[in-house]
Amino acid sequence: MPATSNRTPTPDIAAQITHAMRMMGVAPIPRNYELYYEAYLGSNSQLSKELATLGSRATQDELDEIGARHFSHIHHSRGIERAHSTMAAKLCELVNLLKDEQYALESYNKVLDEAYLNMTNKSAASADILRHAIGILSEATADTMSQGKERVQSVVQKSVEMEAIRQELDEYKRIANTDSLTRLANRRAFDDSLAAIYNSEHVRNFTGLLLADIDHFKKINDSFGHPVGDKILATVANVVRANLRRDVFVARTGGEEFAIILRDSTQEECLQAADRIRTILASAPFKNTKTGVNYGAVTLSVGVCMATAADDPVDLYNKADIALYAAKNAGRNRTVLFEEGMRKDVGRNWLIYRR
Repeated sequence: MPATSNRTPTPDIAAQITHAMRMMGVAPIPRNYELYYEAYLGSNSQLSKELATLGSRATQDELDEIGARHFSHIHHSRGIERAHSTMAAKLCELVNLLKDEQYALESYNKVLDEAYLNMTNKSAASADILRHAIGILSEATADTMSQGKERVQSVVQKSVEMEAIRQELDEYKRIANTDSLTRLANRRAFDDSLAAIYNSEHVRNFTGLLLADIDHFKKINDSFGHPVGDKILATVANVVRANLRRDVFVARTGGEEFAIILRDSTQEECLQAADRIRTILASAPFKNTKTGVNYGAVTLSVGVCMATAADDPVDLYNKADIALYAAKNAGRNRTVLFEEGMRKDVGRNWLIYRR
């Protein structure tokens, strides 16, 4: 069942949640609102239990701890700052270790110079010179080797710690590039991937951009409420992701629009992929099995443009967008390939998405 919300919230859901937060002494800030919004929907039973356990007058630290577990995309910036600070501290420690090693080597060089001077001193007896020089070298070498082993061990440990921090930062980057609702890549990640197409002539020659937009999505939100609309968005994302190769880049670029970057693909393969997703989605049932509410068919309009038909990333996006608009204008639930003639006759008209 694609959408499973067991209640249809009243239009003043925001006011109800805000009132409840105020009664419990919870600050009405965005990250707190999201916690209580999810609890209201009942879509996360563990979250609801944890908030209930806190009771009234929960502290902000307690709420942030829950938020960090359930909504890392909201709280990841604090973790990034902490990881960067730790990384900086470890780097300083490593630099200091290397400085100590340099100092030890400089000291050892001075000892060697002293031994050389003693050995070349013509006024001292040969046996005394050798005995004294060997004593100096033995002691200095032993100390230097001992210190060197300790520093090697310290450098290895610091390297292990820094690798762990690097992995933590990579995870924060992944979170920062992920859409929290659909778990697809977000607009930030899409912009980077779109730009990368034009870094290689080979990639450009075999890459297509697909822009897909859910038809009449505003009507869905108006009829059934935004919580149902969110669940439908998540379901559409799952359908799109499940019917493409694992290496294909898929993003939610805003609202009800999705972007697909198909590399190593011909124009025909791009069109086939677009039609496959569109056909499968149109036949999928969108019904609440608990209440019996049928949300009706959910369809996509898709615009396709090959990278070779555009001069740069911005031009590619604009042309795929023109093709998407053409699909909307032609009746929706269809795939349209960009053609140069469209530029003269078709322009972006945001009003079509408000119908």
